[in-house]
Amino acid sequence: MHGPGSGRRTRAASTDTRGDTDQEASMAGRQRDQSPHGWLRLGLPLVGAFCLAALLRELFPAAGMTRWVVHPAAVAGLCWAGQLWYVGRSIDANRFARDPWHRPFGLANTLTLLRGGLYAVVAGFVVVPATTDLAWVPALCYGSGVVLDKLDGTVARTVGRETALGRRLDMAFDTFGFVAAPVVAVLWGQLPVWYLSLSAARYVFLAGVYWRRVRGRPVFDTPDSNLGKYLAGVQMVFVTMALAPAVSTALVWTLAPAVLAPSLAVFARDFLAVSGRLPHVIPGGQN
Repeated sequence: MHGPGSGRRTRAASTDTRGDTDQEASMAGRQRDQSPHGWLRLGLPLVGAFCLAALLRELFPAAGMTRWVVHPAAVAGLCWAGQLWYVGRSIDANRFARDPWHRPFGLANTLTLLRGGLYAVVAGFVVVPATTDLAWVPALCYGSGVVLDKLDGTVARTVGRETALGRRLDMAFDTFGFVAAPVVAVLWGQLPVWYLSLSAARYVFLAGVYWRRVRGRPVFDTPDSNLGKYLAGVQMVFVTMALAPAVSTALVWTLAPAVLAPSLAVFARDFLAVSGRLPHVIPGGQN
């Protein structure tokens, strides 16, 4: 038989056990934050942003550069920090915990990171007037990023290896570039404002997919087609051309509708597919 105090002792022991478990979980959380992976997520954006901003501040003097009071180096550093934060967040924390000194980035992913830095420089020019003597820099940086976009994939398939991290970073940096470069081109009058629908298209697509999942509706696979990749390449070349000071603005505006329409049509097709409005699609879960 158990006395009246037995139940109290059992409940007390249970409470102590839960308390110990909570303390262990809290300590584990603090240890994760202090792990090399935690420092990578925090330190990589800070160091990267500081280095890029310091470099651009030396290369691009403030006199005659800014439209407002913000130096383009600060904008570029902030954008670079955001991209590097996403990089740290995308690294496999469990693998990093097992082997904190393994190389998180191969050659292909390093090229992808460099491309993100170039796109951040382009973003810095949102506060620079089109009359600047450095008007050629956005076209050069974005065009170089386009070349690296093709190169990193080739490197990954040949001398390196394709990874889930590489695919995530490639998509994220492509999307950022499709925002930064057209925004600068629109602010400089090199592209019509409605061209920014390209910048919004992927976010609208992802929002639509998320909404369907939240509502419990089925999400299907996108069509198995490389058309979107080819059109993205066309867009990159066209936006580079639009940013180039030597290219006629009238020519760019004339070509813009013909270049933009197919890409928007592909986004519309993909959303019709994931929502089940197109035949011959298989349930999957496009992200």
